[in-house]
Amino acid sequence: MTSLHTKHPERSIGCLCSLFGKTREGYYSVSKDTLEKRMYTETEILSSVREIRDRAPGIGAYKLFLILKGIFHKEMPGRDWFYSLVHRHHLMLKPERKRHTTSSNHNYRKYKNLIKGFKPLGINQLWVADITYIETDNGVCYLHLLTDAYTHEIIGWVVSISLLSDNTIAALEMALDRFEGYDLSHLIHHSDRGSQYCCNNYIEKLREREISISMTEDGNPTDNAIAERVNGIIKQEWIYRMKRFKDLEDAREQIGKIIEFYNNERPHMSNGMLTPAEMHRKCG
Repeated sequence: MTSLHTKHPERSIGCLCSLFGKTREGYYSVSKDTLEKRMYTETEILSSVREIRDRAPGIGAYKLFLILKGIFHKEMPGRDWFYSLVHRHHLMLKPERKRHTTSSNHNYRKYKNLIKGFKPLGINQLWVADITYIETDNGVCYLHLLTDAYTHEIIGWVVSISLLSDNTIAALEMALDRFEGYDLSHLIHHSDRGSQYCCNNYIEKLREREISISMTEDGNPTDNAIAERVNGIIKQEWIYRMKRFKDLEDAREQIGKIIEFYNNERPHMSNGMLTPAEMHRKCG
């Protein structure tokens, strides 16, 4: 009726209602109920958006839309309506801040790149590892990550005050413990050529489980793209948009929450918009 009145403003609401056997009072009653329901739905959706953004400040609008569809089901309006809503309330993402990364040089043995053209078809076929730095009010700390390249699930992580290999080994041990009893002889572990991954203790851990060792080639940042992409998501969608961590303990606590959300709630385009945990369960 509203759209009809817009097309024919010369006709009164009462006149148009009579054409359909409706009363003017009934029209305004229904319109008021519809408006109140719409406003309530918007309020609930906006509240959920803010709650999710508190936990994942850099998550994009489309992923938010998918998460909210799982919450509101049939009550969730369409994507274009949702985009308009978050735009009107200034909840679209702001441009991300760029930061620099670090690199390492050493004299340990370096291994060949075994994953050129390789595409994993299931879990525990390719693990990718990387280290990135994180600023805190009390100095710099380091996030050591290990990710399953098929599910994009973070399976091992450590936040440390130093780049010592003991911390990188601890992240590896977290992943190995999770898959204790699994046959990992068909698994490739891929990393850059940092000393933490080339040192004797790290290599020994991999060889104990018969894991193949693969490393990037010098000067080619795309050789470890998946690992760097995971680092980028954590920094760009969370850390760069959050208040800087107070210290190491604060960083550990907050990054633990980030990884929990990343693994269990954030849809991934590479997974067909499934979360890493859902992708893992799908594999059995």
